[in-house]
Amino acid sequence: MDLATLIGMLGAFGVVTYSVIKTDQLPLFTEDLFSPIFVLSGTMLGVMIRFSLGHFFNSLKVVAKTFASSNDDPQSLIDEIVQLATVSRKDGLLALEKIKISEDFLEEGVQMLIDGSNPEVVKQSMSKNMRGILERNTSSEKVWRSMGEASPAFGMIGTVVGLVAMMANMDDPKAIGPAMALALLTTLWGSVLANVVFLPVADKLKYRSTSEKLKLTICIDGVMAIQAGQNPRVIASVLSAYLDPTQRVTAAKVKAK
Repeated sequence: MDLATLIGMLGAFGVVTYSVIKTDQLPLFTEDLFSPIFVLSGTMLGVMIRFSLGHFFNSLKVVAKTFASSNDDPQSLIDEIVQLATVSRKDGLLALEKIKISEDFLEEGVQMLIDGSNPEVVKQSMSKNMRGILERNTSSEKVWRSMGEASPAFGMIGTVVGLVAMMANMDDPKAIGPAMALALLTTLWGSVLANVVFLPVADKLKYRSTSEKLKLTICIDGVMAIQAGQNPRVIASVLSAYLDPTQRVTAAKVKAK
């Protein structure tokens, strides 16, 4: 479970709920179900026009990634690659078949080494797979970002519709205030959904995609280095260049087994 996403989202909704309670108008918000339903359904349908049906629903499933914990420690991946390189230099590439590999992408690359694939074929295949993964991530991010853009617009549309209805029935001055309050609720819901749900999810997916790109790049370079038979210490030093200086482990600290 990604606590940052959970705490941030629940905290943001909590702040909004607290501000509503402080206005002493909580019944107005709880009794009006039309506003959130209008904004949410309008946003979904409006965004659905921009993408294919399958792409849209697949992107909705990706939201689970924002709540799932992820391994954002590339150093552990580098350590694993160095271990594979050490075994490969000592016992040959076929010995890697007995080792359990944590990352599916890395495992696929190592399997191609075990199968004796040409270095150029291995690099091209892994690079193509990486592009496909990143493109799918980017497509999902675009769907959620589109919802973040459409939500406030549909909130404003609902408000305009409410104001038009209010203007058409101004015979009772006492009804103007409550009618305007109801009309403005859709704007509130559009803004809340955009800034607490849709745009944060899009940004989290972008962040995860950037982290995944780094790990995939490390995997490709690591597999190619293993196939070339490079020294594990050299591999550790080269791959550590991808990391922030504070995360790096110097090659001198890496012990070949």
